Amino acid sequence: MFSSKITVSSASRAPARGRGFRALLLALLAAGLLLADAEAGRVLAQGNPGVAIPSFWDARRRPDRPDLSRLTGIRFLTEIDYPPFNYAGPDGNPAGFNIDLARMICEEIKVQCTIQMRRFDTLLDALASNQGDAVVASIMSTPDIRKRVDFSDPYYRTPARFVALKDAAIEDALPEKLEGKRVAVVAGTAHEAYLRALFTEVEVKPYSTAEAARNALRKGEADLLFGDGISLSFWLNGTDSAGCCVFRGGPFMESRYFGEGIGIAVRRGNDLLRGAINWALFRLWEQGKFTDLWLRYFPVSPY
Repeated sequence: MFSSKITVSSASRAPARGRGFRALLLALLAAGLLLADAEAGRVLAQGNPGVAIPSFWDARRRPDRPDLSRLTGIRFLTEIDYPPFNYAGPDGNPAGFNIDLARMICEEIKVQCTIQMRRFDTLLDALASNQGDAVVASIMSTPDIRKRVDFSDPYYRTPARFVALKDAAIEDALPEKLEGKRVAVVAGTAHEAYLRALFTEVEVKPYSTAEAARNALRKGEADLLFGDGISLSFWLNGTDSAGCCVFRGGPFMESRYFGEGIGIAVRRGNDLLRGAINWALFRLWEQGKFTDLWLRYFPVSPY
């Protein structure tokens, strides 16, 4: 549905949005099928193996606690419509994974915070003009964007994954095992470039949209689909897929193609705030709170 070619005002937004996600999440939570194991970083669901939780923190490299007394508050900026990460809740207030994470950071640092929603293409300019202190909006850290802002440590990445029909005789998606296979992909994306560079023996079949690529797999016009793992995880477990397909192989995380991760943006040189956010992120991971948050929004792992 969304692909890596989405760019707005030189800021790349992580390609993840899932149709039917809210219904899936509410159904799983209501049925009580999710149990979090914070220490193992896994989720246990009835009849299913544990689901991996992304982790970018090393317990052996505990960050120093910054002088938080110098922080009196944080004005977060976020975007208007990018569920499940950012969206307006029923009451019109900001909601979503990024919003909950920002609030948890504020609780950990013990400062007052505000969260203001704006159009995605205005966020970095608003940060530069001091209309906010930090942007939490799934902005991908890239060399170009780092010329404008500094980023916190990454708290998630957007892996690429292969998808196949459930009954397909494809166990692993390695280049040597996919020779001659037809692979659907959205044209002009990093995913297409990755296939052409590293899976040179497959038949790349570009499509204009993610929906068209998914339909090609379901109709048998392609043997595999290759794309963004987060949006694909929502599709696989939503009603649109009708249970047709499963992940095969991966995840593929090469930063040159799929980005260096999603962090929280602050103004260049604001080392105090960046350090405070990094410390809070580590603490949330260490206490298992990040795991609980991830499982609440992503009951099926894209990793």
